[in-house]
Amino acid sequence: LGALEFSLLYDQENSSLHCTLIKAKGLKPMDSNGLADPYVKLHLLPGASKSNKLRTKTLRNTRNPVWNETLVYHGITDEDMQRKTLRQAGSWGVPWISVCDEDKFGHNEFIGETRVSLKKLKANQKKNFNICLERVIPSSSLSPRVPISGGFLLQVDRGGDVEERGKILVSLMYSTQQGGLIVGIVRCVHLAAMDANGYSDPFVKLWLKPDMGKKAKHKTQIKKKTLNPEFNEEFFYDIKHSDLAKKSLDISVWDYDIGKSNDYIGGCQLGITAKGERLKHWYECLKNKDKKIERWHTLQNE
Repeated sequence: LGALEFSLLYDQENSSLHCTLIKAKGLKPMDSNGLADPYVKLHLLPGASKSNKLRTKTLRNTRNPVWNETLVYHGITDEDMQRKTLRQAGSWGVPWISVCDEDKFGHNEFIGETRVSLKKLKANQKKNFNICLERVIPSSSLSPRVPISGGFLLQVDRGGDVEERGKILVSLMYSTQQGGLIVGIVRCVHLAAMDANGYSDPFVKLWLKPDMGKKAKHKTQIKKKTLNPEFNEEFFYDIKHSDLAKKSLDISVWDYDIGKSNDYIGGCQLGITAKGERLKHWYECLKNKDKKIERWHTLQNE
């Protein structure tokens, strides 16, 4: 079936997993000309939504493709790495990598696959792999294999996936020069799909409570048809540092719908009354004036 060369890097500081697809050699010929039009698909388990799937570009008429393309999963925290590793015995916590042949006139054909345990990775150390592709990797914990045009793909049961609503990357900074709080909405990952096409049209709302009137509410631009939107927007609240301890910041993510009510995807609340990472983030902001502090937060369905 051929061999696939790639590297994995867990960037701890930026909470991201980088998979660089380097090249493949000796792929099985899939087309009448004895060649193939190969691309690589990644699927990070657990999670069956489109937000967990990434793919490279397609290279035409070759059995020895050279991609040199890096695909990145954002929002992969230390807790995720630990949780996914703990579930390794059940064949969870692995990137599922499959090589396929693109067919313009029919179904794309499956060439082969491989899976790698994330516990093989050390933080901030790139690890290189050169692995022979397999037709099917047997696993007792995965649901029955579903044949797909010339090969097999593994159907994954979503199970109790704790990331069902998604995550949001938020930055907080109290600016002494401007005399107020600067809230940055950086990006979201693995959002729940709210539309029939399997995607959402997400935007984020902010509300500093108790109410400060119209100045208490802000919202980002809408990002169309995506489960991993990148916003990179900042919002300013004119407020004394001493008053911040009495406030809470409501963050909610919504799916924009034309002509009807927007769908609620999930949210979180930061402030002194919050718990865990949400409390810690707020406290660090109050304690470290003029320092931008970024944290990932899991969205709750409440």
